[in-house]
Amino acid sequence: MTAALMTTTLIAAAKPSGPLSGPEVWYANRGTGFVLLLLLTLSTMLGVLATARISPRIWPRMLSQGLHRNTALLAVAFLTVHVITAVLDTYVDIRWWDAFVPFASSEKYQPLWLGLGTVSLDLMIAVTLTSLLRHRMSHRPWRVIHITAYGAWGLGLLHGLQLGTDAGSVWGAAMNYGCIAAVLVAVLARFGLLVRPKVVTT
Repeated sequence: MTAALMTTTLIAAAKPSGPLSGPEVWYANRGTGFVLLLLLTLSTMLGVLATARISPRIWPRMLSQGLHRNTALLAVAFLTVHVITAVLDTYVDIRWWDAFVPFASSEKYQPLWLGLGTVSLDLMIAVTLTSLLRHRMSHRPWRVIHITAYGAWGLGLLHGLQLGTDAGSVWGAAMNYGCIAAVLVAVLARFGLLVRPKVVTT
């Protein structure tokens, strides 16, 4: 994440012209936004399921935890590209500090929804860094920070719903609200409101 910050800072020193300012950057930002939403939704679902005290045989908790970590790392990669392309795109004036400092300026494009996306990014940075340092932290502070990942997912979803070009389309709405439904299903399953797994005793 530190490398991503340095990269973003260097490339954002000046807004580019030429191919980097064309529609390719906009399409890359648009595409990574949707992929990022899907990855964060999957990671959130797996994180919810991984906290269940009782796991069914067909889906052990260790599987949820492993997939949760790997999906989260992949989401960080797409998040990095999403931030870089947002800064590079010349259609709107987003500077590198806007990506990390929420509500830095009220004159920016859609400052509220852009600011919520920034808060989501900052929360994800905190979750990622503390996860990497988990072996050096006590469990309680790590858990408190890790729980904010749910907030990062929700704020990121709002950010996309309001700023996403395709959010109002049929397929865009289906994807956004499908992600909400998927997380709700995971929460219901986590608390045993859908299926109550049989406890196997030996």
